[in-house]
Amino acid sequence: MTSYSLHGRAALVTGATKGIGLAVARALTEAGARVCVTARDSVEVRRVARELDGAGLPGDLADPALPRALVALALREFGRLDVLVNNAAVNQPLGPLMDAEPALWARAFAVNVGAPLRLTQCAWRGWMREHGGAVVNVCTEGAVHVGAGVGAYSVSKAALLRLTEQLAGELGPGVRVNSVSPGLTRTGMARFAWEGRTPDGLPLERFGEPEDVARAVLWLVSGEADWVTGADLLVDGGTRVRRARVHHLPGA
Repeated sequence: MTSYSLHGRAALVTGATKGIGLAVARALTEAGARVCVTARDSVEVRRVARELDGAGLPGDLADPALPRALVALALREFGRLDVLVNNAAVNQPLGPLMDAEPALWARAFAVNVGAPLRLTQCAWRGWMREHGGAVVNVCTEGAVHVGAGVGAYSVSKAALLRLTEQLAGELGPGVRVNSVSPGLTRTGMARFAWEGRTPDGLPLERFGEPEDVARAVLWLVSGEADWVTGADLLVDGGTRVRRARVHHLPGA
């Protein structure tokens, strides 16, 4: 996918059995990194770990004990942990926030915000504090505006965006912390939003693919981005700008 080299490095990717997470795990592996993956489906975790010749541990990131176990596994298998990609997320509850069930709201924040913080804490204490590293949080283009029916997801991702900035300020210079914010990407979780639709008005005239986001993540964790921290890389095909319709002025 790229000439960026991560040979000798080790990475942990969450939500890594499909969509953006799987594309990221594959990209890091192709660049030479050893990769530890996690997701809730134990069969899929084992399959992807075998495919990548890496390691895997299934689990629910709402469980506060899982981050420590994941970091311990990566350190045991690889002897180091240089890269952390916090990709796992839930988009429930869908619908108006006035109808949001408290348990689902709490779960959205536990997985989308709490788990990235706990994973970063464990990675910091286990390896990165002494040896450095790079963390990338997968946010969303929708974190900065109101989205119909996805309020819990957007609000939790806005919190993750702010968490990224806070951690970047606290963990430098040894650890760089950045985020990527995909636009509408053709993943299973977002199928309800892109299936049957066309990318009307997008300057690049297509929805995103998981590999588009993976390339951005790979750049952020590579040495090419050594002077980048606290940044949010927008990977949205031009969603925020849309296409400008240029009309000639009379007499022009």
